[in-house]
Amino acid sequence: MATDDGVVPGDPVECLSASAAILRAEYLSRREGVVGSIAFSRTGDLSSGTFEDAQVLKKFGYAPDDLSAL
Repeated sequence: MATDDGVVPGDPVECLSASAAILRAEYLSRREGVVGSIAFSRTGDLSSGTFEDAQVLKKFGYAPDDLSAL
């Protein structure tokens, strides 16, 4: 699913800590064909599928400000 600006989000990658998520997002942002990446954190209940809004930890490269489409 592409956003209004034509960006197609990649698959999410789960990390064990905030620092690991930031390092992984930076690494992913440097891959060929990737325009940017976002490290974020969210909490919730996996069994019910209820999650809080994501908290952005850091953005690399181009990442839309409105993340609701992702």
